[in-house]
Amino acid sequence: MKQIIPVKQGDNITLTVNGLGSSGEGVGKYEGFTVFVKGALPEEEVRVTITLVKKSYAVGALEEIVKASAERVEPACPVYKECGGCQLQHLSYKGQLECKCQQVQDALTRIGHLNLEALPVLGAAEPWSYRNKMQFPAAADAEGVLQIGCYATATHSVVDTDACMISKEANNAIMKTVRTWMQHYNISAYDEKTGKGLVRHIMGRVGVHSGEVMAVIITSGYDIPHRGVLIEWLKRHVPGLVSVVQNINKKQTNVVMGSKTRVLYGPESIKDSLGSLSFHISAQAFFQVNSEQAEKLYNKALEFAALSGKETVVDVYCGTGTISLYLARHAKQVYGIEIVAPAIENAKKNAEENKCANAEFICGDAAVELPKLLAGGVRPDVVVVDPPRAGCEQKVLAAIAEVQPERVVYVSCNPASLARDLAFMEQHGYKAIVAQPVDMFPMTSHVETVVLLSKGEINSKKVRVEFSLEDMDMSGFQNDATYGQIKERVLHQTGLKVSSLYIAQVKQKYGIIERENYNKPKSENAKQPKCPPEKEAAITEALKFFGMI
Repeated sequence: MKQIIPVKQGDNITLTVNGLGSSGEGVGKYEGFTVFVKGALPEEEVRVTITLVKKSYAVGALEEIVKASAERVEPACPVYKECGGCQLQHLSYKGQLECKCQQVQDALTRIGHLNLEALPVLGAAEPWSYRNKMQFPAAADAEGVLQIGCYATATHSVVDTDACMISKEANNAIMKTVRTWMQHYNISAYDEKTGKGLVRHIMGRVGVHSGEVMAVIITSGYDIPHRGVLIEWLKRHVPGLVSVVQNINKKQTNVVMGSKTRVLYGPESIKDSLGSLSFHISAQAFFQVNSEQAEKLYNKALEFAALSGKETVVDVYCGTGTISLYLARHAKQVYGIEIVAPAIENAKKNAEENKCANAEFICGDAAVELPKLLAGGVRPDVVVVDPPRAGCEQKVLAAIAEVQPERVVYVSCNPASLARDLAFMEQHGYKAIVAQPVDMFPMTSHVETVVLLSKGEINSKKVRVEFSLEDMDMSGFQNDATYGQIKERVLHQTGLKVSSLYIAQVKQKYGIIERENYNKPKSENAKQPKCPPEKEAAITEALKFFGMI
């Protein structure tokens, strides 16, 4: 029976919120119809104005909190409502952990149809000032006044701020110092529309355990006026500063960093550690942004792997090898597989620096490389997967099931795709034993989960996997979302309507091959409209959500 839509755009309704969506928005029912409300919390009664209506859900703007949640708090950040970096500062930290646990549980139950209870979330001892890396965009407002801070939600409009409350203080000190230098010497900020202006972004990287700090200034050109003064001011005002690096990005794109980097002061990298492992972190290197919680996550993965020193481990989607090396100290042999060549090179360097002779890294598709290892006589006892937000490709999961390790440890950044993949593995002889959420990103809607799967009897009963917006934007499972899904995501998140042409233009920027009729005008002399920055930012967010970039 076709569902009756009980609301229309402009309606003013009152409803009770019963949960949070994957982007931190409140989710409630009005006459059985799902309504998403940004800023609303579970157990709150709210009055909203309907701003968007679709076949299966509506979006409402929060007008009044009729009955507030006991966990509602006043956001600590003065620009929280404008900034897109955090989504949950209006919820107590206790409430955040409870909601994130429920988010994981709902996905396991509704999507995976699994009889598995999520454990309480491993929270952070300090939910503020945890990010060891921050990048702050620079721009000028309509009056030409310098703005440095964070982007507003799903836009490239810079929200000016003196400090980010979830960033390490050294990163904020870098931003303040560069701001003073730019104002004092009238150094221009980059303009995305015109392509003019020098300073694009300001980045800070902090070695949490080493205390070493790197400042990175990302520019549109090679020459930096008064760069000697900038270096001296950074040395004077940023405790722990050992390195100043310039990254040059001349392309008119929203990609933050370019391919060319040069050192202005000190070494090209800083040092830090995770557990007993040490790492050199360059300006462009990947490293977990929450060092303290990353150790909890990796320790939980190590616990679930249950290594005695005799096991062979394969780490799929190994990236730069951090989890691989974490496990290598306790295993006989570890093989890391990753399709991104630069990440494999970093992994090999990290293994060499940490003297991990029993870690080998392979560049390739895991669905191809796993059978190759098996054919070569390598039979893994444990397989670890740490995929992107879209989850594992089904061919990779099928290859893991074919290899038949005793245990699989799944590290996930998306409860929805996690539940889908667990359901697949249960169909192929693996049972999910325990799910441990870890709060890697306090004050945001994101949650990581580590799950242990053990080899058991194949369940011949077909597992039903359902996808819907109510089940936390299930369209995000797609490895290659359709244009319609991308348009709907953008409209749902920002209220903006985007064309297939604009989507194609943004996809091209990220190297995603497009159909010819989207990319080329019908005649050689025809001019194509260029995607506006705010729509480009919204499309980029959608592509990231769907795991396409």
